[in-house]
Amino acid sequence: MKKTIFSLLVLFGFIACSSDESTPIIPIPTPTPSESMYFPPIGSSTWETKSIANLKWNQSAVQPLKDYLTLKNTKSFMILINGRIVMEEYFNSHTQTSPWYWASAGKTLTASLSGIAQEEGIININNKVSTYLGTGWTSAPLVKENLITCKHLLSMSSGLDDTLGDDVSPANLQYVADAGTRWAYHNVYVKMQDVIAQASGQTWTNYFNAKLRDKIGMTGTWIQNGGLSVYWSDTRSMARFGLLSLNKGKWNSQQIIPSTYFSEATSTSQNINLSYGYLWWLNGKSSFHLPQSQLQFNGSLIPSGPTDMYMALGKNDQKIYVIPSKKMVVIRMGEVSDPANPTFALSGFDNELWQKINALYQ
Repeated sequence: MKKTIFSLLVLFGFIACSSDESTPIIPIPTPTPSESMYFPPIGSSTWETKSIANLKWNQSAVQPLKDYLTLKNTKSFMILINGRIVMEEYFNSHTQTSPWYWASAGKTLTASLSGIAQEEGIININNKVSTYLGTGWTSAPLVKENLITCKHLLSMSSGLDDTLGDDVSPANLQYVADAGTRWAYHNVYVKMQDVIAQASGQTWTNYFNAKLRDKIGMTGTWIQNGGLSVYWSDTRSMARFGLLSLNKGKWNSQQIIPSTYFSEATSTSQNINLSYGYLWWLNGKSSFHLPQSQLQFNGSLIPSGPTDMYMALGKNDQKIYVIPSKKMVVIRMGEVSDPANPTFALSGFDNELWQKINALYQ
């Protein structure tokens, strides 16, 4: 594992330092402003499309992109422009209806429900977690536990030890630093699901389904994996959430996630890892941190990607890329792109993939 983490850090250090020479950013044509945003109907497989030819993209770059996706163990890939499908590809026996796990890309679902619950007045993310879960939900000294707010869980700044694995039982949630003083990628975020369930008087799944999933026509389910809850769905359901996120939490005329909260969630959430919001990764910032590391790297997370892009990133290269300036959503599901270097969220695959996507516009 240490070798894997070291390789990942070296890779990202190299990417960040050499982006000016090796990964030129190619401008992506902005869609015609007059084109309306499209939302696929709920309860239907109908979904409008937009052709490569209509967009005047580079058709000759499509096959190299598909070949790369196949080579990198991809199961599904989609591009939406203004909500319309431009590419929808399935590989390696995966189909349109096949379920797959979101891994940590699903963290953004928890962030979204936190905003909804706050808008309904049942939680306040500035409140300490023990307001909802009671004391003793960690093994930290009480005075230190009481420093941890819901916002600290959402921003990965709880100050709890991130080296003890996925177990989020109290004995495994140990104090390292005061909340807000240390950024560390930690699955303790899942306690926000317990906060919302406790505050709403509903199960996490029932609240999620009623407040988000069913309102935008997603399918899928939460599956328990140890102490964690992992979302599984088909690719189009992930794309629906990406489209909701592109529109700052609005679906058609209904504001599902509060827009002010969503803007906050997709902005820098603390002053340590500038490339992290509320469980969303942010491109185009001046520096970033990686999971299982306290090192800071200068430069953008994905040098070849759009600078305004925000991302839901999961283990083994589950991806939702949202690019507001281009009215664009990109989805990737599949196995890890490089089996020799399994990843928690970020990988060199992101930068290589965006080079291939950029080639569509040459």
